[in-house]
Amino acid sequence: MAVYQVITNPDPVLRQKAIPVEKINAGVLRVLDNMKDTLYAADGIGLAAPQIGISKRMIVVDLGDNLMELINPEIVQQEGVQNGTEGCLSVPGIIGWVDRAQKVTVRFLDREGQDQEIEAEDLLARCLQHEIDHLNGILFIDKASETQRESD
Repeated sequence: MAVYQVITNPDPVLRQKAIPVEKINAGVLRVLDNMKDTLYAADGIGLAAPQIGISKRMIVVDLGDNLMELINPEIVQQEGVQNGTEGCLSVPGIIGWVDRAQKVTVRFLDREGQDQEIEAEDLLARCLQHEIDHLNGILFIDKASETQRESD
């Protein structure tokens, strides 16, 4: 497959609301495969299609145990609050403290076009919210209570 260059702030594609995927076809599957390769090459845990310059509602997430591919993801329920640090491949060198829901329920389509739903807590919930924000043109620095340069 292919590894894309990750788009960085202030590229305008990161501020656009991504459009829904209308039909899952070979092109969509190829983008998902390339997003996976790009995620692993960048050593990240989540990637949204706008981060590779494609304004479509698709994300990939892997916290180290299995790859998740979500097409047209939507948060349908959330509860609790967690505050933690976040970084972003599109905002290199910056970390910030962001309040997120502790637990979320997300509906999405899988790569076969089947409706799916996942309940996520803690880091997975944080990652899903972060990536879904990308689909709405929101970066973590927009929500951070404080940011700082990442120390090496």
